[in-house]
Parts: sequence; C-alpha cells; structure tokens
Amino acid sequence: MKQVESILLIRQQREKGAQELAFQARPFVLCGLPLRRPPSDQLTHTRRNGKFFLQVIGHPQYGLPYGQDRLIPIWVATLALRQKSREVHFDSAAQMLDFFRLPKDGFHYRRLVEAFKRIFGATIFFGTEEQSAAKTLIDWTRFHFLDRMQLWYSANNGCPTGDSESHENVITLSEAFYSEIDRHRIPVEREVVSSLAHAPGILDFYLWLVWKTWTVNGVPSRIPIVGPAGLCDQLGAAQYSSPRRFRHLIVEWLGRVKTYWPECPAVVTSDRRFLIVHSSRKLPAIRVVDPPVSS
Repeated sequence: MKQVESILLIRQQREKGAQELAFQARPFVLCGLPLRRPPSDQLTHTRRNGKFFLQVIGHPQYGLPYGQDRLIPIWVATLALRQKSREVHFDSAAQMLDFFRLPKDGFHYRRLVEAFKRIFGATIFFGTEEQSAAKTLIDWTRFHFLDRMQLWYSANNGCPTGDSESHENVITLSEAFYSEIDRHRIPVEREVVSSLAHAPGILDFYLWLVWKTWTVNGVPSRIPIVGPAGLCDQLGAAQYSSPRRFRHLIVEWLGRVKTYWPECPAVVTSDRRFLIVHSSRKLPAIRVVDPPVSS
C-alpha cells in the first residue's frame, strides 16, 4: 500500500508540475558505490564508466560506504544547494529520515550514524582517463566528502538529537565536493528517491537514467547491458549477478522505474542485449518546488 501511495503521489505531483527535487553528485551517478557490505578487509572500491574513473578508499576502522550510505551524499548535496553553502545546518536526524520516508526508530538512527562515519572516513579519486595511439591523458581529482561534521546523538540509544539551538547538527562539505555538486548538479525527484531508498540497485539505475536521458543529444544511445563498457559495469552490479540474470534484472528495474516515471525514454531490445536511451529534453517542462530540507 505504501508503494501504491508513493506512485500515486509522484504521478499527481508530476501532473501538477510541482515535483520536489533532490540532488546527487555526478561521480556516484556515473560510477556507483557498492550495493552490499564489502568484506571487512576490502578497503578499495573501483569502477569505470567509459573514460570516467572512480576509486573509493575506506577508513580502516569504519570500512567502505555501501548500500543505503549512498543516501548521505544525496542529503548533504541537497542541503548544500538549497542553503547555498558548503556548511549546512539541520536540527535533527529525523529530518533526514523524513526526507527519505524512513522509519524514525533506533535501528535507522544507528544505521545513519554509522553511515556518516563511513562517508566521513572515505577518500575518493574521480576523473577521466583518455588514451589514443599518440597520447594518454589522465585528469583526476582527489577529494573527501566532508571537512567536518558535528552530530549530536544520545549515548543511551544512539538516536541523534539536536532539539535545541546549542545542539544543532552542522556538516561542512569539502571544497572539492561542494564544487563538484555545484558545477555538475543532477536533479532528481525526491519522492522517487525516497520510494527506492531500500533498493540501492534500482535507485542507482534511476539516477543513471535521469542523467543519461538528459545528456543524449540527437541520435539515441545504444548501450550494451553486459560486456565491456556495458551497463552492468557502469552500475557496479557485475560482482552480484550473472550476465543472464542481470539482463532480466534490467527489464524488471526499468519496469519499476516506469511505474514512477512513465515517460522515461528508454527501452530494452527484444533480445535483452541493449538498452536504447532517447533524450528527455523534449519532455514537457515542469515546475519544481524546493523540498523542506533546511531548518
């Protein structure tokens, strides 16, 4: 019932041209974070998408970001762009859980605190590598997500607080991370992201589709689902699924995305070997409203 209600809300907002926006950082749309918890001794995560390269190095104590941790960059990017500052403020973690329609219980509060630790401790290398017969060009940026975070939470149950002015939560994005999201902001529908918060694979696919359909110009893009430079590698799902299973998953995931976004200009070929992506630039223009993310 919750999923049906979410679909109805999203379609009603779109019909009225009043979608609420969230924002994601470009590196994690082009090359996703791990979908599942990596082994404790694995501290490096590497992905390639054409000329783009992403490497995430986890903190020895907290490990690599994974799964729902990908919601943290969306949250802080949205706050930073709405507050127009790389130092963002919010009253309590309940605001973030509300933003993603997650339960406000001890499990999710503790999960949130651990996710912030993994995100804070991670180092990211992101850039491009282009090679021709005559030369090779490497253009990388090294950054971390956050310079500082001040999160108040109860020592008894792990639930973040922040109910008074003195206990305000403050997060300072690194200058490089803020510059990246400010220059290459990728807007997505907040309610769709919230509905897919428990499904990181489909969420990554939705975010990728929003970006890809906007960047296609003229001739539709024909993307192999598996194989070299295939969608499986781009989404970082190769280690979790066989090629045959992933082709089936893409059909399922695209169907799920289209329940929220019926006009999504993408289709899987009948042999399930390619995803054909058309441009979304000719879709009707929409009016958006800012989500209530600031205090």
